[in-house]
Amino acid sequence: MAYFLTGATGFIGRRLVERLLDKRPGKVYVLVRESSRGRLDDLTAHWGLTIGSTAAKRVEPVLGDLRKPLLGLEQEQVAELRGKVVHFFHLAAVYDMTAPAELNTAVNVGGTAHAVELARALEVDHLHHVSSIAVAGEYRGLFEEGFFDERQKLPSPYHRTKFEAERIIREQPYVPWRVYRPAIVVGDSQTGEMDKIDGPYYFFKAIQRLRQLLPEWTPLVGVDLGNTNVVPVDWVVGALEHIAHEPDLDGEAFHLTDPRRQRVVDVINELAAAAHAPHFVASVDKRFTDPVPRWPLALALDLPPWRQLRKLALRELGIPAEVLAHMELVPRFDTLQAGRALAGTPFEQPPPLHEYAGRLWDYWEREMDTGIVRGRTLREALQGKRVMITGASSGIGRSTALKVAAAGAIPLLVARNVEKLEETRAEIVAAGGTAYVYAADLSDMDSVDRLLERVLADHRHVDMLVNNAGRSIRRSIALSYDRFHDFERTMQLNYFGAVKLIIGLLPMMRERGSGHIVNISSIGVQTNPPRFSAYVASKAALDAFTRVVASEVVGDGVTFTTIHMPLVRTPMIAPTKMYDAFPAISPEDAALMICESLRTRPKHMGTRLGTFGEIAYALSPKAVDRILHLAYRVFPDSAASKGQKNVEERASFEQIAMATLTRGVHW
Repeated sequence: MAYFLTGATGFIGRRLVERLLDKRPGKVYVLVRESSRGRLDDLTAHWGLTIGSTAAKRVEPVLGDLRKPLLGLEQEQVAELRGKVVHFFHLAAVYDMTAPAELNTAVNVGGTAHAVELARALEVDHLHHVSSIAVAGEYRGLFEEGFFDERQKLPSPYHRTKFEAERIIREQPYVPWRVYRPAIVVGDSQTGEMDKIDGPYYFFKAIQRLRQLLPEWTPLVGVDLGNTNVVPVDWVVGALEHIAHEPDLDGEAFHLTDPRRQRVVDVINELAAAAHAPHFVASVDKRFTDPVPRWPLALALDLPPWRQLRKLALRELGIPAEVLAHMELVPRFDTLQAGRALAGTPFEQPPPLHEYAGRLWDYWEREMDTGIVRGRTLREALQGKRVMITGASSGIGRSTALKVAAAGAIPLLVARNVEKLEETRAEIVAAGGTAYVYAADLSDMDSVDRLLERVLADHRHVDMLVNNAGRSIRRSIALSYDRFHDFERTMQLNYFGAVKLIIGLLPMMRERGSGHIVNISSIGVQTNPPRFSAYVASKAALDAFTRVVASEVVGDGVTFTTIHMPLVRTPMIAPTKMYDAFPAISPEDAALMICESLRTRPKHMGTRLGTFGEIAYALSPKAVDRILHLAYRVFPDSAASKGQKNVEERASFEQIAMATLTRGVHW
């Protein structure tokens, strides 16, 4: 006895192969594309370890393609296999509600026609077709296993192509057939293993967010979302393999579904319990909500602001709109024939969800939740990413470049001083990393244009941007009456240069649906220290720009972090000698803040003092002005701001004590 399978490397297919190797004798021929050969080799090695090398050697790959006649087999291959195959299992299909209609048609319908053609040519005894409960569409009532074309509505390309594929199987007169219609298949009931986000898994992120927002004991009230039907993959495979080998069942369809009623709200509650999240204690019955006309609400939600908000919310949670539209299963499913075939076996009924929901959740959160960035290491977040860092020749920029390169990123180093940039690049290369050097004056808009042209020509896109380059001026307004150029120069670099870079990189980031921009701001924006009017104004302008633009592009996958950096001991503060006595964080500490922002992508990072300053000014701005005016009177302008040189300055005890607060905790 020999078997032939399509879709053998898929979620259900690979488990069916494993079960056949474990329970049945004979060769197992598996159709595989050239591009999937490596995956089959890995699976064969796994089967060799779990079942035994002798059993694994019974697997024989057959190179082919679903979209070609005879599934891509040559006539010589067909002749060699003719008469050997007893059971032909056709599992390969597109199981994705969001897939394009053309792909559904080509694979689900065309692939099935080619599978029937090959099964006939091989003269197989039984053709087993894994269909889906999707063939029932929106049939109202009990959909029996003997039903097929009941004039049911088929609402999506997936529903329609699964229906047409089953029609091809039923109407061909050449090979005895059996059809299996699984419900919504979830992970293994013993291990929780799943291979992709699908079905109820689209809502795991929403449950996780709910857990983060509310205590577990919070009672929720919602609306009745109708019924669903989920079954674990190991039960589906066991039931399928058993029925396939039972005699006298050809020409029948079998619902591999849970005969027990499953409400969507109950499924959500089981998963919420596994996640230790709040659950629904009550839901408004559909008998009360269904008679209410839905068009006024639908019309209101289709208005541009609400439509965009809904789009952003679904994107943030990773829920495709197509899935949301088909969350409820309208029909119920009869399991009489499947129940008879499975009577007395371990597969007589699927295990109830509450017995294995915890395993599903645990596997998803450990192995599949790639969106939970706080759990990622820096290397996982940055590996292979192109990170542009301005002001990378020294200080914070240089330290950041070294750290992101060590994490596997490719820093694009930008500054005016090429020699120092080359030194930084050489250090990165010596440590086994890769970096690129770009000389540019970010206060010159033409230079920024040339920089963008070179970078995009070399790399086509930038994944992340760190706007670190900046100019700081500490000078009271009384000394600035004839120095308007101070304000112009500061704005030119700190604001216009940064904005020019952002605008130049945003189109590509939005097109790719991914990007992160870190703007290095200052604690001064939060605390409004005297004598920093030019510097604070330039950083505040960038903060305001960021807040506005962030709301426009978040729906395209582009995010921003603003870091209100405390005092950092860099060459930028060197001219103000009294800062020598101030406690300040090192460039390495500042680089750690930047790396953390690249890893977790928060909206804001800063210090306790900065937050306190913002709150105090919001509550009592006049009082804060008086306190800051006192500081202005006590602490004079620096010698550098007055144009004097080599004048020793000393910081008072009060200044040092105040500055220690800038070393607050980051979040």
